[in-house]
Amino acid sequence: MDINERKSLSTKYDSVYFHQETFQTAMLAMGSTVEMMEQILKKNVRNGFVLARPPGHHAVTEEFCGFSFFNNVAIAAKHAVDNLGLKRVLIVDWDVHHGQATQQMFYNDPRVLYFSIHRYEYGDYWPKLRESDYDFIGDGEGKGFNINVPLNQTGIGDSDYLAILQQILMPVAYQYNPELVLISSGYDAAVGCPEGEMMVTPAAYAHFIHMLSSLAEGRVCAVLEGGYNIKSLSEGVALSVRSLLGDPCPMLKPTTEPSDSVTESILNVIKCLSPYWTCLCYQSRLDEDEPCEFDGVNSDPPKDGIVFDTPENKPSEYPLTYTYPYNVEQEYIQAESKWNSTIDSLIAETSLTVPPHRTCLVYDKGMKAHRAIGNPGHPEKPERISRIYDKHRDWGLLERCLQLKCRLAEPEELELVHSEKFIDQMKKTETFTPEEMSDFQEAFTIPGEKVPVFVNNDSYICARMAAGCTLNVIDCVLSGQARNGVAIVRPPGHHAECEKPMGFCFFNSVAIAAKYAQKKFGVKKVLLLDWDVHHGNGTQHMFYEDPSVLYISLHRYDGGFFYPSSTDGNYNMVGRKASLGFNVNIPWHYGGKGDAEYLAAFQQIVMPIAYEYAPDLVLVSAGFDAAIGDPLGGCKVTPAGYGHMTHMLSGLASGRVIVVLEGGYNLVSMANSMATCTSVLLGDPAPVWRYEQPQQIAVMTICDVLDTHRSYWKSLKFRVGIPVKEKEESSTNEEENKTDEDISKLSDQLSSVSVREPNTDFETKQSEESMAEQGSSNGAEGGSDKFSSNKELLKHYEDQGVEAMYAVEPLKDCKHLDEVAPLPEGGLNVNDPCEECEAKGENWVCLVCYKVYCSRYVKEHMVKHGKEAKHPVVLSYADLSVWCYECDNYLDNEKLKPAKQSAHKSKFGRDL
Repeated sequence: MDINERKSLSTKYDSVYFHQETFQTAMLAMGSTVEMMEQILKKNVRNGFVLARPPGHHAVTEEFCGFSFFNNVAIAAKHAVDNLGLKRVLIVDWDVHHGQATQQMFYNDPRVLYFSIHRYEYGDYWPKLRESDYDFIGDGEGKGFNINVPLNQTGIGDSDYLAILQQILMPVAYQYNPELVLISSGYDAAVGCPEGEMMVTPAAYAHFIHMLSSLAEGRVCAVLEGGYNIKSLSEGVALSVRSLLGDPCPMLKPTTEPSDSVTESILNVIKCLSPYWTCLCYQSRLDEDEPCEFDGVNSDPPKDGIVFDTPENKPSEYPLTYTYPYNVEQEYIQAESKWNSTIDSLIAETSLTVPPHRTCLVYDKGMKAHRAIGNPGHPEKPERISRIYDKHRDWGLLERCLQLKCRLAEPEELELVHSEKFIDQMKKTETFTPEEMSDFQEAFTIPGEKVPVFVNNDSYICARMAAGCTLNVIDCVLSGQARNGVAIVRPPGHHAECEKPMGFCFFNSVAIAAKYAQKKFGVKKVLLLDWDVHHGNGTQHMFYEDPSVLYISLHRYDGGFFYPSSTDGNYNMVGRKASLGFNVNIPWHYGGKGDAEYLAAFQQIVMPIAYEYAPDLVLVSAGFDAAIGDPLGGCKVTPAGYGHMTHMLSGLASGRVIVVLEGGYNLVSMANSMATCTSVLLGDPAPVWRYEQPQQIAVMTICDVLDTHRSYWKSLKFRVGIPVKEKEESSTNEEENKTDEDISKLSDQLSSVSVREPNTDFETKQSEESMAEQGSSNGAEGGSDKFSSNKELLKHYEDQGVEAMYAVEPLKDCKHLDEVAPLPEGGLNVNDPCEECEAKGENWVCLVCYKVYCSRYVKEHMVKHGKEAKHPVVLSYADLSVWCYECDNYLDNEKLKPAKQSAHKSKFGRDL
């Protein structure tokens, strides 16, 4: 064709122009996309960026459109699900224009979840389609698998985009559990792009990539779509690639309040999609006559006065808008160039510094000298740290870390948070006699409750070593030698108060580290995240009036009865004076909380607040006593769960994240969990994780926290009442079937486009087995498989080479089983209070006399009963485990089944 023929052809399509090389370049773009995807699925590379043009997401099956000729991402997705055996592919489209063609191609296909954020202006922005609005959610089997987030005003920036990801995309993506993530990565929402007129910074795209990299074991394929300000486009692409390569995300400015317009769009999406995605459950449901406080949520589209493009009003010819007569070109260049100084400032503010080492690690076996003399079964045993260290060695992590030497914290460093008097008291323990040690422990007895602290002559030095090791990691990270760090230390510290030890803790290492970082390195804002199963009372008290430290704790609370048995751990404890809102407690009620609850809390509370706070440093009080199988925690967080939490946090503070051991008393699950955190810090992909719906009582807790902190953190404004659409039955029409057939034809022809090795063994059968984990997709609610029992979960980890998750195998038999008495008439009632103190939070029942007493971490009345009555076998009402005091071990025997069955029936209303 000559130029006039090409111009004539261009007028037949909307926003399309032709060049003599158009077909060849379009084929190369498509082939490059498919090849990159295949290389990722072959595991030759973990992820990739396809820097190709022309773009593709507007190209429909039989028509060119919007600069697009072949729909690169859609063809790759179709190839993946039709030919390579994948069952779940997530397409995320953040190009500022709606990818209507991609939507059409998968509108009734649940194997592909399409998620688009695009400028819409109620339908008045190109491509001006009714189907680009939020209420188009898929059809047939694909109902719920099409998600549009329409932006109805310009000037939308980082805060609004992050809110969309946090409130909708990431929760849904985790529930969907994709095997591959494809990104239609347009940069026309970037600051300075005349097409989009949005304000997303180039650095924000690195964060978007980082968030999505937690999915599908990091199998992310980003494909260039639009982007028309060359300066912001190139910066955005470069930072996206750096994120894919594992470089730290550049720091963003603190997020501001999301706009009301975007808030309405988010709530409207939730209004329509919550019947299909159970993860969207944090808004209350309004009655028909109740209005939402955001007016735009109370009505349904379309908006009056909007004229949409339809087949009926389609023009016979389109103007050649992009042939660029001189004046049009000049106007475009001027519109682009006026943003140069703004973009230059953003580039100058973006640090590209990467420390020479990714992760530093500190450990010293000398800390094992602190031990409970005369009580070898004490859970805070010396082997905790050596087992973790050994696991790091076994997984090959040590050789990948910069290993630091241990040192003792100096007294003046301890005095950053502790009193001189208390430090002197601790120092005296070096020369204590056994009688003096006993007196020391008695001196720190809370009325009605004995503090679970033990000391020996090495405790003081070991506690100084734990703090000093942590400070060495601070020095290494903040001096720029390593990006992040791990401290395998004991004794733990987060219960230690300014003037007393508590809960196995002496010196509060993480609190000392926060103050040390501020004093020595001038760190202005520290996020201190505490996921130990027990509330970090000491840390909270030390920073309760200090807004320079944001303290967030996820812990078991049980109405204030779980250790440390204080209402200080409740959600209404928010800080004081200038620090209002800077103390965030997420208090779980009762045991059994696992990955589902912790990840939901991270998505709904931790990460929105963290991005609004924008810390310079993240410290993690990393107790692993919420891990599955822990004898004290009674929870079930898996190593994968800890890995995902670590991945989320590592997007903050330019990756300056330091993980410091606190509790954790199941040696195997603790070691696996902390090693997984280190693995993620080193840049390994977050492990496979399967969605489960959080317990309803946990959802209620999250909502309580959101309601409490909504007035302090504007990122939590989405916790409001909304009307909710009922789940509708839908049917697939003939046009959608035809679309599916047309894209299938393209998929069938890919063998001639894909650049494969001639002798590859990458065949369909192999790909089905090695790339796609088995699972079914039963509507949006069932898009990912669940483990039906802990046994299946443990088997899953064993299949990955992880040891069985129980540190101590329960005894199958013991001579004291003969003392177990028959059940009393009427069975057991798990709500019975302690017969001595009326406590209900953490009780045990004696299986010899069937009296109920509280645990050792409430007022230890059952321990006293066991000694005085010499009744050795007891059952926990918290987790239904059975313990023998004489054998110092758990029991698992058929003789115990009646008692367990009765307790289970009382607790859950059904048989085991």
